[in-house]
Amino acid sequence: MKLKCPICPHGCLLDRQETGFCRARRNIDDRIISVNYGKITSMALDPIEKKPLARFFPGSRILSVGSFGCNLRCGFCQNNSISMSGEEDAGTVYIAPEALAARAAELVLQGNIGVAFTYNEPFIGFEYLRDSLMSVRKSGLRNVLVTNGYVCEEPLLTLLPYIDAMNIDLKGFTGRFYKHLQGDLETVKNTIRQSQAVCHVEVTTLIIPDENDAEEEIAAISRWLGAINPDLPYHISRFFPQYQYQDRHATDVRKIYRLAEIARRHLRYVYTGNC
Repeated sequence: MKLKCPICPHGCLLDRQETGFCRARRNIDDRIISVNYGKITSMALDPIEKKPLARFFPGSRILSVGSFGCNLRCGFCQNNSISMSGEEDAGTVYIAPEALAARAAELVLQGNIGVAFTYNEPFIGFEYLRDSLMSVRKSGLRNVLVTNGYVCEEPLLTLLPYIDAMNIDLKGFTGRFYKHLQGDLETVKNTIRQSQAVCHVEVTTLIIPDENDAEEEIAAISRWLGAINPDLPYHISRFFPQYQYQDRHATDVRKIYRLAEIARRHLRYVYTGNC
């Protein structure tokens, strides 16, 4: 019997032992679970600004962890070696939720404030994310998510009470662009709306030449974000050739600064990245 995965709008219908689009969720014995549970591919103590979070405990550090898999297909992904990988080709180390929280606590003397779930899409590892968020919160530390925001409302609302801050990628502002990434703009917009009402949220757009760099598009994004909350921090980030986009040019720095000027018409806190 096929079962429908409830985590993201792909809603993969999976037979027994079949793996979903994200490469991280599988039907095992008539239960769809994350096969990347506790399987860590990357871990580092990062400056909080690297997430990027500009207005959440600036100057602090955070223990950043990631696994494998993603539910979008961004040809410009800078973490493609893990986000586009599956269980069979991702080198991992198992870390239980309690052990992760303990490791984060050990690093407090080095300026650590908690754990950031990043590098690949955290929501597709829902079970591990849930258990880890609770363990980190019990230890008195903070939880951060760096996410593409492509998640169904029910799992989002289930986890939001345990999340302190999020950086959500808003990769463009057209249905056409999100269709190219095999995602959906309205879902991401809903994630931003729902999340900023509960926790600290910052939004990032990677500016890709001739893809999502029109002044009108950034004006529309910043106008929409400003209508939600003009104090919502917005990061306009410079693209460099990556993955399947290695034949592209890096974004002109002048373009980034111009788009930031436009965004500041509607938002108080606009930041430029990788310039």
